[in-house]
Amino acid sequence: MSNETARKASSVHFENVGKTFGEKDALNNVNLEIAPGTFLVLLGPSGSGKTTLLRCLAGIERPSRGSIFINGTPVAGEGGFLPPEKRGLAMVFQDYALWPHLTVRANIGFPLNNSQLSKPARTDRVDNLLDRVGIAHLADRYPNQLSGGEQQRVALARALAAEVGLILFDEPLSNLDADRRESLRIEIATLTRESGATALYITHDQSEAFALADKVGVLKQGELVQLDTPEMIYKSPANAFVTRFTGVSGEFAIKQFKKMGDSLVEVYLPFAPDITVEATKIGKLSKDANASLFVRSAGVSIFPETNEEGIPGEIRDVAFNGRGYEHVVKVGAAEMLTKVYSKHRFDRGVNIKVTLDPASCFAIDPSTEEM
Repeated sequence: MSNETARKASSVHFENVGKTFGEKDALNNVNLEIAPGTFLVLLGPSGSGKTTLLRCLAGIERPSRGSIFINGTPVAGEGGFLPPEKRGLAMVFQDYALWPHLTVRANIGFPLNNSQLSKPARTDRVDNLLDRVGIAHLADRYPNQLSGGEQQRVALARALAAEVGLILFDEPLSNLDADRRESLRIEIATLTRESGATALYITHDQSEAFALADKVGVLKQGELVQLDTPEMIYKSPANAFVTRFTGVSGEFAIKQFKKMGDSLVEVYLPFAPDITVEATKIGKLSKDANASLFVRSAGVSIFPETNEEGIPGEIRDVAFNGRGYEHVVKVGAAEMLTKVYSKHRFDRGVNIKVTLDPASCFAIDPSTEEM
């Protein structure tokens, strides 16, 4: 990033921010720092507070308590309230929010109407953005003549045209099909980072979050429960909620366990009493804990039944996904492992052996989490 773009990127600070609707806390004492130039993705289920947090930062909602700062300037809270147009940010909405009576070119150029750029400079900037998002051939069309993916490209170009230090993304890919989501995700990541702006992006899709983010924040019932890199969220989840929401192949009750150190335990499972599995301990585990073993799909390997090691299992389903095969494996009487990948196909009904990588297994007591 050049010095020019680094100076343009905004910093963001949330200080004990809460938002209440009636008797419901949509946000509960959120503290959050976003360094300039960071691409932060907020991940969480519906009702977790993602959209409320984004709207409070945008100035669409007022926090009920706490303060929000952009570049050290209070924009909400005790220091006052700045309207959205004074905050130096742009927003890409889920439903595109394009002006229906304006052409593609006019929609993209709209943020420049009150700028100090000359008319030729504004035209050059819009032409450049039309090329960068691949819609130059659509410049004279209206929004109702565009597909959903094309409209979202217009919305992205309009946000970039403003040349602001902060861009907010409100689940911009949720209305698109899989192929368009993938191509537009790449464009959003590339063009936003090229612009040098700080980005806050919300989604409920774990794979989308991990693909885009420098940092991921996981929200649960209005609280920020973990903030870290995608790698650390995946390899060292804070609790059972984060583990489940970022993808597990299986979850099994633990019969008993034995400590092997500060962070490792040896786990005994009811359906495989003669086999132990090593796992990373997350949080507190007591001897009478109602603990579970959480297994990431990346940590599961399938072998033929003749393999010396492993937990006995049976293939219940198999699907080709282009690069190999995803299997559903039955272990024990009713327990299942899903999305078990292998380059080789194991047919339905075949008996196999399964091994589990300790780095992808977590022993957690879900009952210790606050609801």
